[in-house]
Amino acid sequence: MRKLLCGTALLALAGGLAGPAAAQDCPITIGMVMELTGPAGAYGQAGAKAAEMALRDFNEAGGAGGCDIVADVRDSQSQGNVAVDQATQLVNIRKVPVIIGGIISSVSIPILTSVTAPAGVVQVSPASSSPTLTELAREGKTNGVFFRTITSDALQGTAAAKFAMDQGLTKLAIIHVNNDFGVNMVREFASAYEKLGGTITSTTPYNEKQASYSAEASAALAGDPEALYLVSYPVDGATIARAWISSGGPAKFLLNDGMNSTDFITAVGAKYLDDAFGTSSGTSETASTKYFYENFEAFSGGIKPDAPAADRSYDAGAIVALAIAKAGGSDAAAIKAAIPEVVAADGEPIHAGKEEFAKALALIAEGKSIRYEGVIGPVSFDAFGDITGPFRLWRIQNGEVTTIGEMSAEAVAAIKGGVAK
Repeated sequence: MRKLLCGTALLALAGGLAGPAAAQDCPITIGMVMELTGPAGAYGQAGAKAAEMALRDFNEAGGAGGCDIVADVRDSQSQGNVAVDQATQLVNIRKVPVIIGGIISSVSIPILTSVTAPAGVVQVSPASSSPTLTELAREGKTNGVFFRTITSDALQGTAAAKFAMDQGLTKLAIIHVNNDFGVNMVREFASAYEKLGGTITSTTPYNEKQASYSAEASAALAGDPEALYLVSYPVDGATIARAWISSGGPAKFLLNDGMNSTDFITAVGAKYLDDAFGTSSGTSETASTKYFYENFEAFSGGIKPDAPAADRSYDAGAIVALAIAKAGGSDAAAIKAAIPEVVAADGEPIHAGKEEFAKALALIAEGKSIRYEGVIGPVSFDAFGDITGPFRLWRIQNGEVTTIGEMSAEAVAAIKGGVAK
């Protein structure tokens, strides 16, 4: 990525910002560890571009104390050990105060436990939804440095269970990726689904990057299920879906958020997915949503704005940039403290884009409170770095993903509490 040194014009534009940021060496470098290749490569590529777009918009607005914020982007290859190596280099050698990433939980968790939490470096994940991350925070093992712009699977699994029942999918087989994300999602789903009256005929875990999943598909057909709940990523997920259909499985699917992917639809074949339903961590539309959907494809070189993880990765980049400005520089502890402050409930609403970020910088310089209302909607972080929000309910038909409803966080919480709504 091109790194622009701050100049006198930018310094003058942000001259109202107080000393620490203005005294920084420019540019301010943050880390980004994304799944650019491997099973989650489609997510990471979209996420990296979206976060870069947020930084571009912020820098054009004036930057942090006149300094551009630039990202040193590293590929985790969708592997936790590779991610740890890359994050370690970013923290120990590049001395970054923040890492954005990973996308999947099996990457974010080892980064957090092995690198960012021990070093006190802020970590913001756009799409890691495992409840384990909440538990680590609750147990005091994150040093409060972890935040994420996606809801926990503890909620999404429950939303998926209710949606399945509402669509008449009352007898399901499950195939899931055998990692922290897949195991936790299925556990939460199964608890809610059976409470709501659904029947799970079989649960089959799979290991990633296999050439064939015929054995898993055959095992999942036991018990005569009416449909398949597939918790996966686009590449392996497409292979599994084809194996399921080839083995005689019904072309009815319940899918997790990551299956909302053009690559997945193309690889499976649109004609087999007209009865495919899914849930995603939802959005409450704001001016940021409109801005992102109108501009991301051109910026990214053709990646669609509804690509998995894209919207919430822009928000992760925006929140990090605003927090650096609020903190007055690149001190990790100050940035950690500033993250909740840039989404303050009583703050002046700020949206995505250069003009809005310029407005935010002016308010910060005046010591005023701001509330970034993102592409995914207004967010706030709880004590564990989690957000709550609605869930998007969608369906694939004729090769297109269409939103067909929304489930509120309150409705999901009621189901978890034992009251079906």
